Amino acid sequence: MLTAGLTAVVSPHPGWNVVADLRDLLSYPFMRHAFVAGTIVAVVAGVVGYVVVLRQSAFAAHALSEIGFAGASGAVAYGLNPVAGLLAMSLVGAGAIGVLGKRLRGRDAAIGIVLAFSVGLGSYFLTIYKGNASGAFALLFGEILGISVGDIWIIAVAGAVVLLALAAVYRPLLFASLDEDVAEARGVPVRALSVIFLLVLAVAVTAAVQVVGVLLIFGLLVTPGAIAERVTRTPAAGMALCVGLSLAFIWAGLAVTYYSSFPVGFLVTALAFAAYLVVRIGGALRSSPMLVSSP
Repeated sequence: MLTAGLTAVVSPHPGWNVVADLRDLLSYPFMRHAFVAGTIVAVVAGVVGYVVVLRQSAFAAHALSEIGFAGASGAVAYGLNPVAGLLAMSLVGAGAIGVLGKRLRGRDAAIGIVLAFSVGLGSYFLTIYKGNASGAFALLFGEILGISVGDIWIIAVAGAVVLLALAAVYRPLLFASLDEDVAEARGVPVRALSVIFLLVLAVAVTAAVQVVGVLLIFGLLVTPGAIAERVTRTPAAGMALCVGLSLAFIWAGLAVTYYSSFPVGFLVTALAFAAYLVVRIGGALRSSPMLVSSP
C-alpha cells in the first residue's frame, strides 16, 4: 500500500546521473529511515543467518516468525503494540522449542508442535478482535517504507543485543554447530547454547520481520547464508559474505522500489533467489564432466 502511494505521489524517474538519483532518493525522510533500518537489519540478519544455515535451523527461523505473528495479533486484540507482542511471543516460542527439543537433530517435531499451537492462537486473537488489524497484517509482508525514528531505535537496540550475545558465545556455539556430539563430549553446554541461540534468533526475527515480513523471512535469514556456505571456506568469510549479500539485496530492493511499483519484500526475496540460482548453476557447471579437464 505504501509502495503504491509512493509511486502515485512522488512518480520518480531514474536518470543517467547516479549521484543526482541518490540525492533525490535520500531527500525523503521515509527513504532515509528505510535505508538506516534496512542496513541494521541486513547486518544482523547476515551474521545470524549464517549460523542458522550452519546449524540447519532454517525451519526454526521460519517457525519463530509465524509464532511471533500470534503475539502480534494478540497485542492488537488487547490494544498493545504489535511489534512488542511479536517479540514477546517469539521469545516464548524460542524458549519452548529449546526446552522441548533436546538436540539439533529431531527438533523439527518440537518446532512443529509449538508452531501449530501458535498459529491456532493467532487465529483466535484475530477472531475476537473486531477493529482494524492492519498493524498485525502489515507484519505479514513487512512495511519498511513506514519505519519511524522510534522504530529505528528499537531495531538498533535489538540488533546490538543480538550481536553482543552472539559475540559472547561465538566460539562454543560454532563448535556445537559444526559437531554437536564432539562438542558435548568436550564439556560444551550444547543444550544451553541451543536455547541461547534460539532466543537470539527470536530477537533477530522480530527485527527482520519489519523489513520483509513474516512470510518472506527466508529471503534475509536463510538465502544469503545458504549462498555463503557454498562459496566460502571459513566462518569469518561466510559471515562477511552473508552480511554483504544482505546489504546488497536490501539496498537494491529499496532503490528499485523507489523507481517502480514493486514492493520491497518481493524485490529482496527475488534478488536473493536469483543470486542463489546463479550460485547453484555456477557450481553445477564447474562440476560438470564436460567442463572438467581430464588429467
